[in-house]
Amino acid sequence: ERSSPVGQGSPTLFLERYSPVGQGSPTLFLERYNLVFQVHLKPHFNYSPATDNLIPCKEAGLAFSKGDVLHIVNREDPNWWQVGTADHRTALSRVLFIHNPQKKKKKKMMYLMSKNAEFDRHELQIYEEVAKMPPFQRKTLVLIGAQGVGRRSLKNRLIIINPLLYGTTVPFTSRPAREEERDGQSYCFVSRSQMEADIKASRYLEHGEYDGNLYGTKMNSIHEVVDAGRTCILDVNPQALKQLKTAEFMPFVVFVAAPELDTLRETDLKKTVDESARIRRAYSHYFDLTIVNDNLDKAFEQLQAAVEQLCSEPQWVPVSWVY
Repeated sequence: ERSSPVGQGSPTLFLERYSPVGQGSPTLFLERYNLVFQVHLKPHFNYSPATDNLIPCKEAGLAFSKGDVLHIVNREDPNWWQVGTADHRTALSRVLFIHNPQKKKKKKMMYLMSKNAEFDRHELQIYEEVAKMPPFQRKTLVLIGAQGVGRRSLKNRLIIINPLLYGTTVPFTSRPAREEERDGQSYCFVSRSQMEADIKASRYLEHGEYDGNLYGTKMNSIHEVVDAGRTCILDVNPQALKQLKTAEFMPFVVFVAAPELDTLRETDLKKTVDESARIRRAYSHYFDLTIVNDNLDKAFEQLQAAVEQLCSEPQWVPVSWVY
């Protein structure tokens, strides 16, 4: 065997084999195969060539939507990449040219823990490299949304219906246990000094303080649910998504959105809708699914169907989870 490069990322494989044609007279057959290392990207924005003033030929453009999977056909040009749409039905559709995502300029700014949500907003990806995987059960199901939007109700319903498939973590707290409370049921009770030491050692996914007591979700508690063969359902703050979106947790991220109300009189409802819109703007590039919870039963049916589909259909996941 021997190989020869034909353009960037497109080696050609030559296979030499001998076949006898009559006694003592071998004949050499040379077979050539083009090996293309496929690259797929998932865009985090909508695109229409009709409104793109930079594209050299609008007719060559192909509109795509956020979340579509793009197959990179040719990336020899440093500024424009030739791509097509790819899914399980068609290998390649019409071509378009897109800006090289590696050319994106990065905005430099100081990182402040108190302003990490603002920092995350400036770190938005425009493309994400993905790979196609056979059906499999995700390690975690992450429900993101504003306070009071119904995440806990959805989580509890899934666990009650199928406790062998779904589980959740027990939060830790430095608060003293009440007389009727048992350690490990509603809370895991630890000393404040121990909790502070574990927080310093980055053993918590998230933590906070309320009424002078610490509360938090420990990393090991997530692994315990996963190791038991169940999907761990988490309803966490969106700031935790950056730490969760890894091969260690393999999350399916669902944004539970507040319904859009034209007229709001109650202050709490207005706050929920405003907070929901803010989360969507800042963290939508992490979302695998968005559910508008204007009816809890319908929202649950949609959520249940989506997570069950993960175990029956191929999935596009970040390439870092695979290689």
